Amino acid sequence: MTEKNGGTGGACGAGDAAGIELKTPLGSEVLSLRAGQRVFLTGTIYTARDEAHLEMKKCGIPFNPKGAVVYHCGPVIDTEKNTIVAAGPTTSARMNSLCGFLIDEGVCAFIGKGGMSRDVLEKLRGRGVYLAYTGGCAALAASRMKLKGVSYPHLGMAEAVWEIECDRLPLTVAMDSAGGNIYEEVAGSASKSFSAMFP
Repeated sequence: MTEKNGGTGGACGAGDAAGIELKTPLGSEVLSLRAGQRVFLTGTIYTARDEAHLEMKKCGIPFNPKGAVVYHCGPVIDTEKNTIVAAGPTTSARMNSLCGFLIDEGVCAFIGKGGMSRDVLEKLRGRGVYLAYTGGCAALAASRMKLKGVSYPHLGMAEAVWEIECDRLPLTVAMDSAGGNIYEEVAGSASKSFSAMFP
């Protein structure tokens, strides 16, 4: 395992019957994604939670942000074997007020659980998407990942920025670049059902 401070690459995207294949770094293909679609993500992603966001704002982003994907995750790492044991998502709302600078620098997608604020949705408009991963499936996520490196290791295992290679990680487009938001759609549907049941 090595410490990393940069990255490069190209982008591609193609659909199939089971879902849409995405490869990092992402490009304009993310702008055609719509809330509710299933995608399979392959390529490099970077973990970041609260402390990592604050560190990146202060010290700089330790990877190329253009087309990058940031995963709201504090993985469990077997440091002796340099392997990922578990990599479940953390609650993305914790990063609502911290992620704007990453979008401005070119980050195209965030992965997490629970969705993000309307303010973040507007920041993503015409620029990127939010992809949901199911909580409680941390071992499944880890089985699709290989560890490549780490930045800011002094923050500790959960808060460091881990560079991870994914192989068809299954995700759902939860917030799209056109303002679509499955969380708002579900909340609206639930509210209508509740009102119909208890007028």
